[in-house]
Amino acid sequence: MVDPFALLPPADAARIAKLACVRNASAVSVLAGGITNRNYKVTTPAGIVVVRLSDSGSSVLAIDRDNEHLNSISAAVCGAGAPVIEYLPEAGALVVGWIEGRTYTEADVRNPVNLPRIAAACRLLHAGPRFVSDFNMFDIQARYLSLVQAEGYRLPARYLDLMPAFARMRAAMEVHPEPAVPCNNDLLAANFIDGGDRLWLIDYEYSGNNEASFELGNIWSESTLHSKLLEVLVESYWGQHLPGKTARARLWGLASQYGWTLWAAIQTSISPIDFDYWAWGMEKYDRAVAEFDSPGFERLLLDVATGH
Repeated sequence: MVDPFALLPPADAARIAKLACVRNASAVSVLAGGITNRNYKVTTPAGIVVVRLSDSGSSVLAIDRDNEHLNSISAAVCGAGAPVIEYLPEAGALVVGWIEGRTYTEADVRNPVNLPRIAAACRLLHAGPRFVSDFNMFDIQARYLSLVQAEGYRLPARYLDLMPAFARMRAAMEVHPEPAVPCNNDLLAANFIDGGDRLWLIDYEYSGNNEASFELGNIWSESTLHSKLLEVLVESYWGQHLPGKTARARLWGLASQYGWTLWAAIQTSISPIDFDYWAWGMEKYDRAVAEFDSPGFERLLLDVATGH
């Protein structure tokens, strides 16, 4: 019998071979799209699974693999995420069930018809069991910045000049905080799987208890939705027109753009994956700068701080 793992990088093949659930596997293929993991689709006698391999260096990116494992189980329990099949921390491997469906693109997220479905998937996750960890973009950005400065990693122009405005955002957010709910916190388009009758949410690396408005704002940012579509997404989630919630989601979207820029700066320096992290981060950063510099920034701060 031909070894299905023979064509994989030897180090990855050796790690996957330690997993009990893939014994007697008949086929394996690379799944494209991961920028912090290497992902493999494996066909086994018990069914198809996805093996997610991570490297120890990801801990500097505020990823805790034990938390990811436990939060993935919680997401599966509430029905939002794939079932968790096996976890082998010494191999840096998490195995989840394969979800049959179509992976979303940014065009799918921008389609107004899909926004109520996205909102429903988020509500399902947010109503599930509380996660074992918390997520706060302001704290993560501070952690990232400390690392970038300590290691001398490249920073984009004006990044530090915008820190006072970022601090004002935090102060505005903390006036009327939302209750924290279990959030994915990284819902780029590829983390939605359309199973036909519903959407699934995958990839819980950055999962943690957080504001629902961050989830919505990050979705807006990741798929570069028009501001009118953010209103549709927010209204679909909350069930009514709430301009204050839209402003809060938009400000969280700006916070995520500014914070994830540093994620890209770190990955540019440390990641073994062949991906243009700097270009990825600068696309977000350019949008953040435009938002900071816009006349509407002050109004956003006021709307969020007053809860209007």
